[in-house]
Amino acid sequence: MLICKVLKPLVSTNRIADFQHKKLQVVLDGSTAKVAVDPVGATPGDWVICVGSSAAREAAGSKSYPSDLTIVGIIDHWDPEAAKEMAAGRPANPAAPSGGGS
Repeated sequence: MLICKVLKPLVSTNRIADFQHKKLQVVLDGSTAKVAVDPVGATPGDWVICVGSSAAREAAGSKSYPSDLTIVGIIDHWDPEAAKEMAAGRPANPAAPSGGGS
């Protein structure tokens, strides 16, 4: 699974029949923009959970669906800076110094 940020909708009126009328979104995976099928109704600025490969096809509705990235959830709260701090081994919110004096 990936955590991505939704950038904007992608409109594609001429599609293969198997693509049906599924909503598409441009998402940012790190510094790479990708297209994801959006069955959950995410909006620009949302942080989302995406799945790829065969899980993406199933999440989009069928194993034969032509998708390799599908949004499966909208994250309620995500702080990418805090995540970077934690990955680097530093606490996200360092404890305030104890002030036991006067």
